[in-house]
Amino acid sequence: MATELLRVGVIGTGNIGADHVDRVAHQISGARVTALFDVATDRAKELADQIGAVAMSTASNVINSADVDAIIIASPGEYHAPLTLECISAGKPVLCEKPLAPTVEECDAVIAAEQASGRRLVQVGFMRRNDAGYRHMKDNLASGAIGEPLILHCEHRNPDVPDSFTSEMSMTDSVIHEIDTARWLLSEEIVRVRVIAGKQTPNAASHLNDPQLVIMESQSGVIVSVEVFVNARYGYDVRCEIVGSNGFTSLGVQDLGQYVSDTRRTAVMPANWRIRFGDAYRAEIQDWVNGITMGQPRGANSFDGLCATHVAQAAVRAVKSGATVEIPVLEQPDFYR
Repeated sequence: MATELLRVGVIGTGNIGADHVDRVAHQISGARVTALFDVATDRAKELADQIGAVAMSTASNVINSADVDAIIIASPGEYHAPLTLECISAGKPVLCEKPLAPTVEECDAVIAAEQASGRRLVQVGFMRRNDAGYRHMKDNLASGAIGEPLILHCEHRNPDVPDSFTSEMSMTDSVIHEIDTARWLLSEEIVRVRVIAGKQTPNAASHLNDPQLVIMESQSGVIVSVEVFVNARYGYDVRCEIVGSNGFTSLGVQDLGQYVSDTRRTAVMPANWRIRFGDAYRAEIQDWVNGITMGQPRGANSFDGLCATHVAQAAVRAVKSGATVEIPVLEQPDFYR
C-alpha cells in the first residue's frame, strides 16, 4: 500500500517560497503541495496551476484547510509570528523561515503558545544546520579531533543588496545565520557583541556601513568573528573556520568547478544564496517532512529562534552605539531540551 503523502501549504511565493514549492513538488519524497497563498495573487495562481495545487485567498484559509497537514511560512519576517501562532492554534506543524520573529517579545509569544499546545510544532529555517560542510565541522569538533574550540571565524559576503538595506539589516538578515551557526556549532550561548564599521566600500549606499566586523564571545570565552560584506560584487561567498587547541576545522570557498581558457585558470563560485545553499535547503525540507511523518521534531526549534533574535537585536544596538553590548543568557525551557 502506498504511503500517504504529507500535504503541505506554502504561505509566501516570492523567491524562497517559490523555491520551497519546487522542492516539495519535485525534489524531495513523502510530501506534496496542496495549497498556496501570496498577496501577489496572480503569481500564486500561476505557481499553483503548475503543480496541481490550489491558490487560496488568505493565509488563514491555507492554515485551516482540511487539505493541508503542515505549513511552510516564507512571507516577510514581520508576518512570521502571527502566522506561526495561527499554525499552532490549528495544531499544524510549521517550518518558519528565519527569523522566527523580528522581536524577542513576539518570539516569547510563540514559545508560550507552543508550550501550551503540549507538543513541538515549530521548526525555524536555519538551513545551514543541514549543509554538509557545516555538519562536517560540527562532527570534527564533537569528536575532539581539534581539541577545545578557541576561535570561530566566519565570512558572509553577498554580491549586492537593494539601496533600502541598512546597517542594522546586516545583523538581522545576514549575521543572524552566523549567530545560529555559532550557537549550534559550539553548543553554548553568545554573551556579548560589538560591531566595528571600518572603511566603506564605494559600492554601498551612503547610509550603509559595509563591510562590518562583528565580534562576539560565547559563554566559555570562544571568540566569534563575523565579517559581513553585503556588496562584495564578485559572488556569494560564505566561509567558516573553528580554531581549536589541537588543530582546526574549516569550510572554505565553494568551488563549482574550474576551467582553463586564454592562459587563465578560472574557478566558478556561487552567484547567490540559492545556488550556495540549494542542497542544504533541500535536506532541511526533507528532514522536516521526515520528522513530521515519524513524529520526531527536527531542526532548529522556537527557543533557537528566540536566541538568534535576542543576539541579533543586541547586535543592532551595538551598531547604533558602537559599544560592546552584554547579552543575558536566556533560560531554556525543559520543553525544548
